[in-house]
This record gives sequence, C-alpha cells and structure tokens, in this order.
Amino acid sequence: MNTPFIYLDHNASTPIDSRVADVMFPFLTNHYGNPSSINTQGIKAKEAIKKARKQVANLVGATPEEIIFTSGGTESNNYAIIGTALAHKTKGNHIITSSIEHPAVLEVCKHLENQGFKITYVDVDKNGIVDINKIENAISPETILISIMHANNEIGSIQPIQEIGKIAKRHNVIFHTDAAQSIGKVTANVIDLNVDLLTIAGHKFYAPKGIGALYIKNGTSLHKLMHGASHEFNKRPGTENAMYIAGLGKASEIAHQEFEINTTQMQIMRDYLLEQLNNLNLDAIVNGDLQTTLPNTLNISFRNVDANAVIFSIRNEIAISAGSACHSGATNVSNILKSTLSDYEYAQGTFRFSVGKNTTKQEIDRAILILSKAFTKHHTV
Repeated sequence: MNTPFIYLDHNASTPIDSRVADVMFPFLTNHYGNPSSINTQGIKAKEAIKKARKQVANLVGATPEEIIFTSGGTESNNYAIIGTALAHKTKGNHIITSSIEHPAVLEVCKHLENQGFKITYVDVDKNGIVDINKIENAISPETILISIMHANNEIGSIQPIQEIGKIAKRHNVIFHTDAAQSIGKVTANVIDLNVDLLTIAGHKFYAPKGIGALYIKNGTSLHKLMHGASHEFNKRPGTENAMYIAGLGKASEIAHQEFEINTTQMQIMRDYLLEQLNNLNLDAIVNGDLQTTLPNTLNISFRNVDANAVIFSIRNEIAISAGSACHSGATNVSNILKSTLSDYEYAQGTFRFSVGKNTTKQEIDRAILILSKAFTKHHTV
C-alpha cells in the first residue's frame, strides 16, 4: 500500500475544501446560465454571485458593493496598483512599497517605473518587518499610493498594516495591502486595518485557483484595466465565473466561521513541527519572530544543507518549498532572506514549511523521519 503524500506547502496553494467543491459542482451541470440573463438559469447564477459577494464581504468586514471579483491575487494587485496610478497621475507619480513584496506587486511597480512613475522600496529588519517611520519619511507631495503586504509569503512576517494605514490617512495617500497570505490565518478586517484596497486570493484558503477579489473602499477611484460591459459595478468587465465565485464565497464563510479553530490548530501543528525539527539536533536558524508571523508558517535555515537537493529527493513523499514556492525554482537568495540571514551556508539550506488546517501530528512525525534521512544524505560538509 502506498504511503499517503504529506502536504506541508499550504502557502503555495491549499486543497479545495470538500464543502467548497459541493457548492461549486452544480454549476458544472445544472446552473449553467449567464448571470446577466433574466431567465431562470441566469437568475440562479446571479443569486449565487450575490450570496458570495456578501460572504466575502463578511470575512473582511466590508460591504458587498465594495467587493469586486477577479481572476486571483495577481489581477487584484495589478488593478489596485495600476488602477490607482492611472486614476491619480495628475496628483503625483510616487508609490511606496516594500522590498519583500510578492512579484505580483514588485513586477507591477517595475512596470510603472518604466512608465515614468517613481517607486520607493522600503527595506525590512531582521525579522522581516518594515519600519513605519521609513514609510512616513518617504512620503512626499507626489505620493499617491502605499502598497505593503499584510503577511510575507516566505517567512510569514506580519506587517504593521493598521499603523501604516493611519500614516496614509494622515497624508491623504491611498493605501493597498496584499492580503493573499493572511486571509484565514490572521484577522484581516478592512476597517481595523485602515486600508482602501485589499487583495484576496482564493487558492490560499481552500477555494479554487483562478478566483480572487479586490476590496475597494467606497469612494476610492481606480482606472479600469479592461473595458467591456458593465459587470462588477462597472469596474471589471466579463461574464462572471459563477462556479468559482460561489466557491470563493463558501470558502470565505468557512474561514470566517471556523477562524479560531483553524488558526489555533495551525499554530499547534507549526510549533510541534519546530519542536520535532529541533530534536534532530542540527545547526539551524528560524527566520522571523514566531510571535509576529503567520500561525501556520515556519521558515528555517539549516547550515550546510542543500535545500533544493533535499526537496527534489523527497518530492514524491512530502511537499515543502525552498523560499517562495509559487515563483521559485531559482537558487538565488530572496530579498527577505537577505534581510534575515547573512551567512550563505544557512541561506542555501532554507526551507519553508506551511501547515494547513487539517495537518496532523502523525503527518509531521512521518515527515521528520523522511527529512532526517534526506538531511543526512544532502549535507554539504
């Protein structure tokens, strides 16, 4: 009998919750109407979208009309940043972000630099946290947007978004946060966070890939990226993907209702994993302060271990990543590890473990046995 695969890479993507799949399935068979049609099938699809919009809004403390459905986190980030830049270019051309953002933010900013916008990239400290004073000092009369991720996808560091939001309001600057990694793991209430724009990615919290949302605070002006019919409050044209939207809605409802249970379970499993790794008695460093990181994320560097070789050797048994999984494959040291690690002998042995709401101790125990053998085999000294 085959040994079950151990999945410890939930920051890369999560499995679809069975309850989410159950809500989605009817749209493959019976509920095939166009949400813009007035026939019975169209009305069913439209009602499902309306319900999902409310479910997503409840998750982040917004009103339904402030939620726009997108194809995922990347589109939401593009819309938030480029949409703001183009809508407010007569006011200024300066944007502030951090050096550790996801490529879905950094590459957008590089694109805007090529279009004549000025970008300030604020560095982080040894725990992967931005200095709010550096952000405030970078603000100028030309600043139109601040975009700082809620939580880092590699080491899980949670940024002081609420405080940054206060600074942005004080200077009348629009504030966006990429909350793709934080939704379902830490509280992400748009009112408490003081944000104008917030990115949601469904596949990070048990909804399908290819669906996301953007919170747009009432009164926030964005330039449309696409043009067509007046779907999504005339902000994002295209016939709505009712099946995926319904799935995102159900995943949002589950994340909201089971938040305390899930976050507690994830932290217990994360801490148990660290305990078992420490029992291997290897020379290792935990990246980031676990008091200010996501409850499911453990980023740890082992001295003189080849992380890529280890991960390749166990790829049929365990899913983990070296660095940021959704765009990696490269062996270069990431921006955040450059801030948290100074010794390359540790950097090349960096692993990101990200447990899920259903991770068990039995899975972790089996993973430790497999990893112990792989570490011995791929030790570089």
